[in-house]
Amino acid sequence: MEEIEIPTEHLHETIHEKAEEAKKEKESGWFMYVAISTALIAVLAAISGLMAGHHSNEALIQQIKASDQWAYYQAKGIKAEIKSLSTTTIQPDKEAVAKYRKEQEEIKLKAEEAEKESEKNLSQHVLLARAVTLFQIAIAGSAIAILTRKKLLWHATMVLALIGSGFFVAGLLF
Repeated sequence: MEEIEIPTEHLHETIHEKAEEAKKEKESGWFMYVAISTALIAVLAAISGLMAGHHSNEALIQQIKASDQWAYYQAKGIKAEIKSLSTTTIQPDKEAVAKYRKEQEEIKLKAEEAEKESEKNLSQHVLLARAVTLFQIAIAGSAIAILTRKKLLWHATMVLALIGSGFFVAGLLF
C-alpha cells in the first residue's frame, strides 16, 4: 500500500510565522509599558524639578529675612548700649534701654523662625533634588532597556523610579 504524503513544510513555515507574530505582539505590548512608564516618570521628574527649585528659592528668601532680622536685632542692641552709656544725662535712660531689649527679644524670635523655615525649605529641596536625579536615571535606563530589549533592566529602572517617588513624597510632606 502506498503511504499518503502530507506536505508539512508549509505547515511548519506557517507555525513559525505565527510564533514570530505572537512574539512581536507580546514585545510590542512590553514596549508600550516601557513608553507609558517612562512618560509618567518624566512627568514626576518635571514636577520634582519645579518643586525643588521652588523650595530652593524659598530657603534663600527665608535666609535673607533671617539676616535682615539679625541686622535689626544688632541695631536695637547698639541703640540700647548708646542709651545706657548716654552722657547727656546723669542717669542712663533705663526705660529706653528696657524697651530696646524687649524689642530685641521679639526680633530674635522672628530671626530664628525665619532660619528654621529656611532650613525646612532647604531639606525639602534636597529630597526633591534626589527624586529628580533618580527619575532621570530611570528614564535613561528605560531607554537603554528598550534599545537592548532587556526587561530586567527596565524592572531595575522601575525600582529606581519607586525610590525616587519615595523621595518625592517625602519632599512634599516634610
